[in-house]
Amino acid sequence: MAEPDTDRAVDIGIYAKPAPVPGMTDTDKLALALALLWLVGSGLFFLMFSGGEASVGFDPLRFVVTLLAVFLPVALIWVGAAATRSARIMREESARLHLAIDGIRQIYLQSQKTAASGASPEVARKLNEIVEQQKKTEIALSGFISIRPHAPVPVPAAVPRAEEQASLALGTPSDALTPPLATDDFISALQFPESPEDKEGFRALRRALQDRQAAQLIQAAQDVLTLLSQDGIYMDDLRPDRARPEIWRKFAQGERGRAIASLGGIRDRSSLALSAARMRNDTIFRDATHHFLRKFDHTFAAFEQTASDAEIAALTDTRTARAFMLLGRATGTFD
Repeated sequence: MAEPDTDRAVDIGIYAKPAPVPGMTDTDKLALALALLWLVGSGLFFLMFSGGEASVGFDPLRFVVTLLAVFLPVALIWVGAAATRSARIMREESARLHLAIDGIRQIYLQSQKTAASGASPEVARKLNEIVEQQKKTEIALSGFISIRPHAPVPVPAAVPRAEEQASLALGTPSDALTPPLATDDFISALQFPESPEDKEGFRALRRALQDRQAAQLIQAAQDVLTLLSQDGIYMDDLRPDRARPEIWRKFAQGERGRAIASLGGIRDRSSLALSAARMRNDTIFRDATHHFLRKFDHTFAAFEQTASDAEIAALTDTRTARAFMLLGRATGTFD
């Protein structure tokens, strides 16, 4: 069955850095055209109707009135264009702020629900893992689609609902009938779609969300990327020092300490300082970070067993891996 073409109807959230405002928008082009039209028209008018009065001499008042008649409308045109541009930017920033507030509210409600249950942190984590296993696709997919205001969360026809995933006919687990996730799709999903027009990125993301372990890591990564973006930290701005694939293999095989210290290749002091400060002061961010680090550790350990050096290098250059390097260094994982 062909996949539905819903790529453009899905927002990728606020973890991606906002696109820069183009230098010349349609409004600016229209304002420029109107200004040139007015200058040409007013120039022709004064040339045609003031030729007979050239012998009268220079009149300062007439000169000032002429300048105002020519350039004042041009100034008003550009003021209107600038106001339109500012209003558009404010609308975009307001929409991003609403997305950030909704994300914080959802995480806060989840933490309050856990605290109200009176369970110990270990029991709460076990319960959360059970819930995630039962709702793997719906929870992960809603993190990307539910941020569109007043839009229902669609469930792709190719993905069975949670209550149908427990078992199939003759007791066959649904995971046994799911085709294995391709390595290229897994790496592309960890990079996340580049823009709402990135159809291939969304297709790879949907395929990755059908895999239980990949879906859990993607959801955890999306949570921390969204929280980091609230402090103006975007993975596209970071340029980490690249560690060799054999260092990553040592980490996947359980080695810790100075042998894998080069994995913390993020050198951006401001990002590290902001992340460390928020780890100390924000319990929601701290819980989301530790959950993400555990999921990345477990998932990468399984990935490393069959991955080539080139595939490990590609994965470690994704947004998810950069978030792992940043948060891992902020928490002392590589010490």
